[in-house]
Amino acid sequence: MTTMKLHWSPKSPYVRKVMVCAHELGLLPRIERVRSVAAMLQPNAALMADNPLSKIPTLVLEDGRTLFDSPVICEYLDAVAGGGRLFPPEGQHRWQVLRWQALGDGLLDVLILWRNERERTQPLPALVEAFALKTRATLALLDEEAGALEAAPFGIGHIAIGCALGYLDYRFDAFGWRALAPRLAAWEQGIASRASFLQTAPTEG
Repeated sequence: MTTMKLHWSPKSPYVRKVMVCAHELGLLPRIERVRSVAAMLQPNAALMADNPLSKIPTLVLEDGRTLFDSPVICEYLDAVAGGGRLFPPEGQHRWQVLRWQALGDGLLDVLILWRNERERTQPLPALVEAFALKTRATLALLDEEAGALEAAPFGIGHIAIGCALGYLDYRFDAFGWRALAPRLAAWEQGIASRASFLQTAPTEG
């Protein structure tokens, strides 16, 4: 069986999103993981051979073509598995699912920028507060939509939001997001108990 190559890190939430999809779709045996460091200030020459942006996840297909970033890779994996399993093919539900994916990915973007800023020698207080404000507002919206998430078939929106909440636990434990969004927290318990999430939890390895 031919395999795809995934530039991978055990700490990246975007890589986790791809790995959760691979678990859910039964595609893990077809994916070779390649440990790749993608530091903002240190472009990785080996990674850049496959992705000039030096970013992960990057997927190298069996024929040598490359795909990036996580929304594209996840939809490709869904197509390889037959299509329509994590990405609805059409209709209003597709747009809702893609909206949830964008919301989860956007929250991750904010959190990663926030983490980078707080690790500076002199973080900008206004910027830190802006990141916190956006995070609280996103959590409030998701808390309102927790019932809709619970009722909807499991898909890429659930995966993206679940990975973002997992990153909050991993890097922002003191933020206490569950107290801010109790309905979302109850929904997240079910997502976090899925085998695909348990087996892709971030580590320092």
